[in-house]
Amino acid sequence: MTTDLLPPGPKSLAGLREQAVADHRAGRLDSALAGYRAILARAPGDASMWSNLGALHRARREFTAALACQRRALELEPGRADIVNNLGNALYDEGLHEEALECRRTVARLSPGDASALQHVATSLRTMNRFTEAIAVCDEGLALAPGHAELRLQRAMARLAQGDYAGGFADFEARWDTGEITKSDPGLPEWRGEPLDGRTLLVFPEQGFGDTMLMARFLPQLKACGAGRVILVVKPPLQRLLEGIPGCDAVAVVGSRRPEADLWVPMMSLPLCLGLTPGTVPPPARLTVPDDAGARARALLAPHRGRLTVGVLWSGSLTYRANHKRSFAQERFYRLAGVPGVSLFSLYKGPLLEEFRGSPLASLVIDAGGHDRDFADTAGLIRALDLVVSMDSAVVHLAGSLGRPVWNLLHHSAYWLYGPEGATTPWYPSMRLIRQPVLDDWDSVFDTVVADLAALAAARGAARA
Repeated sequence: MTTDLLPPGPKSLAGLREQAVADHRAGRLDSALAGYRAILARAPGDASMWSNLGALHRARREFTAALACQRRALELEPGRADIVNNLGNALYDEGLHEEALECRRTVARLSPGDASALQHVATSLRTMNRFTEAIAVCDEGLALAPGHAELRLQRAMARLAQGDYAGGFADFEARWDTGEITKSDPGLPEWRGEPLDGRTLLVFPEQGFGDTMLMARFLPQLKACGAGRVILVVKPPLQRLLEGIPGCDAVAVVGSRRPEADLWVPMMSLPLCLGLTPGTVPPPARLTVPDDAGARARALLAPHRGRLTVGVLWSGSLTYRANHKRSFAQERFYRLAGVPGVSLFSLYKGPLLEEFRGSPLASLVIDAGGHDRDFADTAGLIRALDLVVSMDSAVVHLAGSLGRPVWNLLHHSAYWLYGPEGATTPWYPSMRLIRQPVLDDWDSVFDTVVADLAALAAARGAARA
């Protein structure tokens, strides 16, 4: 969701206001911040500048400050629709979803015929797992603006969460029109599900590593559609892992010379092209774990023989805009480290690695993933571990694809794949879903994890006695 900046305001201080807004629009956030602060020191009653300052803090992911600024703006000019909209966005970011929904409904009432206002309402409803209501609001908005991509995308997520794969994946094609992701252009006709008649199909990745692992299961079906050859294009960290998977004749790496092919398809469009239903979800792809990756893992775990070995992960990619919702503080794993008979291994690899290595937690959780060269190394480690406990990330897709026990710790507003309830998913039979009972309640999730991990470790110890 974007937040529109408000107009410059009164003519006094106009030059300073115009410069601050120009800096903000150009992404010069430090300069804009200094400008807004200077303005508000001289004109503390300027509601527009308070709201712009809140939008700036939101852009910097400083959500608490953003909310306080928007509340101040609305206090100064109650009922102003653009400020109510910005307040709704700030409340949404802070997880105050009932208040956010109230604000967004107010904006929709104040702006009849505004499809974007209805899209914000639908987003709030979907986040609260009120999927039927969200779909109805999307339908209302699309009646006003049939080409509104964000409305279609919100309806896609709601439909998919309800198991309506036909309607959901059809709507999901609108992802290319939202401006958030760029569609590849390999210079080939795009496959839409028609018979392939022996032609060569190029399958392109999109979005995250986990999505590639999730969709790799559909490659064997492409042969059934008549593909002569199927070539999978992957990002480098997945190359070794996905070489030799069933249904794939060759693996190419993103950025290399494009292989000769007749057609191409984005991976996340495969369910639509293949007519997927909830009853026809194929098993996960069989992945390749190279011998050297397995040997590395066995050497790392050998000193812990006889203990329950558990891989843990607390954060996914920081580039994913909702990562702060699906992730949690690494310090939560202190409770698991205190469970008798358990050895913990960090599976984290990314920009927060040095923060982890410099933390006291690194005395209790062994850095395993930080030394991985790619996902094949991670697969070797996961295959050797007894259990993986992680937030929803590429690591849980990897563990599920390998058929290894994995406890996936889910935010209340989970990815469509897992639906709104239940402890299992047909997409990954070895995966257990542990959900927040209410929004942002990680405490209850970890209460369950600690109790069940202690029981598992005790049972293992008793069996060995």
